[in-house]
Amino acid sequence: MTITDVARRVEELRAQIRDHNYRYYVLDDPSVSDAEYDAQMRELRGLEASHPELLTPDSPTQRVGAAVTSQFAKVRHPQPMLSLGNALNEAELHEWYESRIVKLLGPGAEVAFVVEPKIDGLAIALTYENGRLRVGATRGDGEIGEDVTANLRTVGGVPLALRSIADFRLQNAEPDEDSTAAQSAIYNLQSEIFSIEVRGEVYMRIADFEALNERLAAAGEKVFANARNSAAGSLRQKDPRLTASRPLRFFAYAVGPFRGIELTGQWQTLQTLKALGFPVNRDARRFTSFAEVVEYCHAWMARRDSLDYEADGIVIKVDSFAQQRELGVVGRDPRWAVAYKFPAREDVTQLTNIVVNVGRTGVITPNAELEPVQLGGVTVRNASLHNADYISSRDIRIGDYVTVKRSGDVIPYVVGPVLNRRPPEAQPYQFPTHCPACATALERIEGEAAWRCPNFGICPAQLVRRVEHFVSRGAMDIVGIGERQAELFVSSGLIKDVADLYSLKAESFDGMEGFGTKRVANLLEAIEQSKSRPLDRLIVALGIRFVGSVVALALANHFGSLDGLMGADADAIDAIDGIGPAVANSVVDFFQHQSNQAVVAKLKAAGLNTSSGAPRRLQGDGLSGKTFVLTGTLPTLTREQAAELIQSHGGKISDSVSKKTSYVVAGASAGSKLAKAQSLNIPVLDEDGLTALIGEAAPPAAAAAPAPEAPATPEPAPDTGQLALDL
Repeated sequence: MTITDVARRVEELRAQIRDHNYRYYVLDDPSVSDAEYDAQMRELRGLEASHPELLTPDSPTQRVGAAVTSQFAKVRHPQPMLSLGNALNEAELHEWYESRIVKLLGPGAEVAFVVEPKIDGLAIALTYENGRLRVGATRGDGEIGEDVTANLRTVGGVPLALRSIADFRLQNAEPDEDSTAAQSAIYNLQSEIFSIEVRGEVYMRIADFEALNERLAAAGEKVFANARNSAAGSLRQKDPRLTASRPLRFFAYAVGPFRGIELTGQWQTLQTLKALGFPVNRDARRFTSFAEVVEYCHAWMARRDSLDYEADGIVIKVDSFAQQRELGVVGRDPRWAVAYKFPAREDVTQLTNIVVNVGRTGVITPNAELEPVQLGGVTVRNASLHNADYISSRDIRIGDYVTVKRSGDVIPYVVGPVLNRRPPEAQPYQFPTHCPACATALERIEGEAAWRCPNFGICPAQLVRRVEHFVSRGAMDIVGIGERQAELFVSSGLIKDVADLYSLKAESFDGMEGFGTKRVANLLEAIEQSKSRPLDRLIVALGIRFVGSVVALALANHFGSLDGLMGADADAIDAIDGIGPAVANSVVDFFQHQSNQAVVAKLKAAGLNTSSGAPRRLQGDGLSGKTFVLTGTLPTLTREQAAELIQSHGGKISDSVSKKTSYVVAGASAGSKLAKAQSLNIPVLDEDGLTALIGEAAPPAAAAAPAPEAPATPEPAPDTGQLALDL
């Protein structure tokens, strides 16, 4: 694949994953399963790792999850709720063990493992102060969740008050467990200092889910697609009484920060949680050899269809917290844990139709409509067909019986036709020659797989996707506008381009269902506030191909205004550190289109900030001649604040790591840029190292020397807990 092919595929994957995240986390109405989602995320991570110059801060890989709905108050998690790397077969499970555990801890290290089912529900965090439930929050995007405390109080498995806040003796294991795990532990839990965040999964048993759907169907209400969606929808109700009527259950499996208690390992943690009154999965086990782990995985996974709850795999964790800290985290995945996913499932069903969707950049994506089929507990009605070449190379026809597969229990795709069952009336599929939304003739650049609608300025389907991008959090951050609103505004003729958002008035919504006086006022206020966003955010919002937040900031700082950027040629843009010819040509091409020029003119007339203001005054030149790359989430500085701090001391910001990079500043959930820095022996700084460097103090030893294989998980502060991860 050429770099253009890779960049196009990366953009397609990001758009698809964002849509899946939105439907799953915000709408509680997923249209796909879990397996293809994992496959797409793995493909995207692989492409970004191979081409780090394409990685942007707003990529789905840089975040663990999705956007938070405005229905509930936001809660910032004291420690990020991380996720897990996956092993999709036994070979990958052994690879994790050999490359992560044996290699890093040493062949002779004594390592115990805790094996737990991977419950298919909704991840939550429960904060207890002085033994009482104070806050219950959903995972959200891993950093910020939703406050659903009132609803969680209705779930029977969630203790409102913890047991034994005075002295108690905890029996750590059953009699047949080994002596290490079976030690008794005495804790002096003083109510005035004891606090703990407990993490786990809210779920619904299969029988309870089926009974609930029967009741909903009898009442003429919409039924849920699966037990996981049912649990998520039930927990996120405005009325806690409705949540209380749903048969929700809870399993605890980890802790976040804690004080007034000593925990040294995962198995001890599970037993402590059980003693405090939390349900813990009875299928969790502790083993002292990896061979036992693999044997148990096989035995347990064979029971999949006999379980009374949905599970999509099994989680293996290193037991010792000390060893967990030694192993650390790489990218967004802890080295000390892995999810061994259930094998891919597939079945045969009939393909009844092929429909195409139009993306923000005009890419035409085909999808199969299927006779409903059950795959891994999910009713599948649609499946991916990837692109026109995929259909033609496999001779997939409407009416065919096709094999549908879900790799790792996520989004399904059509593998190919079952030729011996092909109906005589099935005819070869003719990919459309014109856009289904605007009837413009489709185009395909030589060597590329994707067909595109070139009608960028007028095509309504593309406009809907561009509006979604324009109002997104990393762009103009206009709260109150999402996919449904974008579709409504375009279809009703309220807006014909993104700039028309700024000409909306209260009377524009007269007679529009769902837009009451207060909602309209809030929406218009959000639109008005967005006018003051910095220039770099506006550049991001325009949706220029290859331009993410770091590139946008570099362009804004260099040219100082939108007019300056629009008047620049490719050579002037290419000359900026960290920007290459592909980005430069994309920017020039974008502003050559008259429709884009017209949109910019309207945005300027509406009063948006199109200037970066007066040039920054240098606070010092200690970083002069040094180039920095930012990755991950820093403890106190946003990415923009860190970039401004570096630039104000004479340093330069780049979006990609190369041999010319002086330092990589890495925070939590750092991505492939960190891995590339390590491979090139480029020094890695954390936030403290950066501020020390700016203060002209010697950077920490770990920063001044070539980077280690990966930054270790930060040692917890006194009386705080091991970094917990979300299953």
